Amino acid sequence: MAADKQNETKVSSMDENKKNSPDGNIGLEILQIIKESQQQHGLRHGDYQRYRYLLLVLMEAERAWSYAMQLKQEANTEPRKRFHLMARLRKAAKHSEKLEKLCESPRVDAKTKLEAQAYTAYLTGMVEFELQEWKRAMEAFNKCKTIYEKLASAFTEELAVLYRQRVDEISPNIRYCAYNIGDQNAINDLMQMRLTGGGGGMMAEKLEALITQARTRQAATMSEVEWRGRTVPVKIDKARIFLLGLADNEAAIAQASNEETKEHLYETLLAECRDTIQAVREELKSEAKQRDRGSDADSGKVSNLQFLHSYLTYIKLCTLVKRNESMAHTLQAKLKEPEADENKRGPRPQDLIRLYDIILQSLAELSTLQGLEDDHTFQKEVSLKTLVYKAYRCFFIAQSYVLVKKWSEALVLYERVLKYAKEVQSKAKSFNNSLKDLPDVQELIAEVNAEKYSLQAAAILGEIPSQQQVKDNTPLCNRLETFRLDPTLVGKQPNLVQFPPDFQPIPCKPLFFDLALNHVAFPPLDDKVEQKGKGGLTGYIKGIFGFGS
Repeated sequence: MAADKQNETKVSSMDENKKNSPDGNIGLEILQIIKESQQQHGLRHGDYQRYRYLLLVLMEAERAWSYAMQLKQEANTEPRKRFHLMARLRKAAKHSEKLEKLCESPRVDAKTKLEAQAYTAYLTGMVEFELQEWKRAMEAFNKCKTIYEKLASAFTEELAVLYRQRVDEISPNIRYCAYNIGDQNAINDLMQMRLTGGGGGMMAEKLEALITQARTRQAATMSEVEWRGRTVPVKIDKARIFLLGLADNEAAIAQASNEETKEHLYETLLAECRDTIQAVREELKSEAKQRDRGSDADSGKVSNLQFLHSYLTYIKLCTLVKRNESMAHTLQAKLKEPEADENKRGPRPQDLIRLYDIILQSLAELSTLQGLEDDHTFQKEVSLKTLVYKAYRCFFIAQSYVLVKKWSEALVLYERVLKYAKEVQSKAKSFNNSLKDLPDVQELIAEVNAEKYSLQAAAILGEIPSQQQVKDNTPLCNRLETFRLDPTLVGKQPNLVQFPPDFQPIPCKPLFFDLALNHVAFPPLDDKVEQKGKGGLTGYIKGIFGFGS
């Protein structure tokens, strides 16, 4: 049942992407199917094995191609798999040729025919590219590029985006082929593509290898480097290659189109720098052994190799500072944005504090570099940079205290920020343009002053409820003369009056007692009582029959 349901789903998906034109011709959205299938079946995470499934002839080609890409990943550690890789790529190209022949039917519309031709040209170019047949690969990729560019200009924007993406994917391959054919200007285009994040996937490693190869050729002409007024010979090839590419790497970082690309370039530069430092360190060990054996060792002066090591370490530490400063700027911008999702944790001042801790640690290491202990200008520059980043670190510590409503501690820290900033301003006048890349402390001073005024107002309001820590259930009508922030007054059950009210003593209604009755003398009634008694029975009878009235 599950298998039948899965087959029904595949047939339904295939029917949706198969379109008939008004004249009855058959159409197939080839590139759209490819892209959707790749995203749904593992290529989002580089899992080519999941992508090996069947969808007519097109999916046979994609199945062979995805298996080839899987083998290409494994061939980095198992070179023997490269033969299998080429076999699968050739099979993918044959399936694409079969698809192109099927699309030659008069029932297939013109758009599908063009897409089939572009797809065949793409896979053919991939085969020739792996065989290093640069001219034939370039012709195939150019044919593919031309077709997709024409399709992008003829159809809707949604489809045009897919076509342009494919053009962007194959452009680095075309320039790489051009470079290998003999076009020396292509290296500049490849470098520019590297800046914009192009040349991903199988081209990334080839592009890096090409750049290293070009620098290796140039390294033969480099013999020395000058830094801090001292010229140092560079005899280690790895150091030559790194120093030659340093300016290009820094330019790439400055021109990076987004933060993700910039972070990748920073990591690449740092990795190259660490490898170069390790190579110099190995040479230092050999030099130390030779110095121990010799008798003319000069222990008072830093050797050229040690000074080169200090220079490379300086580059590494400065790059770390710039990278963490870039990350701090990104976090600061996010910190000022309102949180769209309350359940998702956003950046906090503590994150920035950690970044500035790393910066300060790097600056502390800079001040201890060998050969620069007596360079007073350098030491003053490092000291001034330390003051700047201390001010920023102190600022975000103050903000972390503001979040927990510790007003007095935050105010003290803001005052310290102002102290650091004013000290920087007074010392920076003698450095001209050597510190132009540092953050502007004037903006920090303005921001601190604004935060101080807000903080003082919050502190005044915060002290009032802090004096009323004990719960007070006194109604509002009984404490009108006392100001206190009471959020319950604007809630659903405000404590305005006490209800029901407490019982209170009140004067009772007066009771009147006739005390004079005891002192009143009534008249005698004896005579009236006796007359009534003399009548006897006769009087009684007369009274009944009315004779006495």
